[in-house]
Amino acid sequence: MVRAARKPVAVHMTLDAPTAADLMTDNPVSIRAEASVMEATALLTDRGFSAAPVIDEAGRPIGVVSRADILVHDREFHRAPVLAEGREVPEGFGVEECDRTTVGDIMTPGIFAVSPETPTPRVIEQMLSLHVHQLFVVDEDGLLIGVISALDVLRHLKV
Repeated sequence: MVRAARKPVAVHMTLDAPTAADLMTDNPVSIRAEASVMEATALLTDRGFSAAPVIDEAGRPIGVVSRADILVHDREFHRAPVLAEGREVPEGFGVEECDRTTVGDIMTPGIFAVSPETPTPRVIEQMLSLHVHQLFVVDEDGLLIGVISALDVLRHLKV
C-alpha cells in the first residue's frame, strides 16, 4: 500500500510588537571599556551571554565584546609567554602572566543601533542584512536603553 505524502500545513504567524521599543529587553547588561578581559569573561560566562555592549563613561555604546573576541585574545595572549630577563623557571614553579588588556582593546568597535520608534519590520530587515544576532536601542541622546536579540523577535511571534 502506497501512502500519499501529506502537504505541509501553512502556519501564519504574526509579530505582536509594532516597534523596537516593544521588542527590546530594557536596561541591558553592559560593560565599561576600561574593564579587564577577565571581568568580561566572568560577565559573559556567569550571565550566559554571547556578547555585551561596551559603554563609555556617559553610558553611550561604543562597541561590542563577544565570546569570540575573548577567545581570539586569549589565543594570542598565551601564544608566546615571556620570562623575566630570559631566565629559566626553576623546577616546580610557574610563571603567572598578568593580562592588563581591557575590553576596549579587544572589543569590536561600533554598534548597530535603532531608535525605540523603529518599526519592527525595519528592525528585522536590519538584523538580516547586517548578519547580526542583536541590535541595540538608543535614545535621542545616544544612550543605551535596550537590546533586541533574535530570541526577542521569536518571543513576540504568535501563531
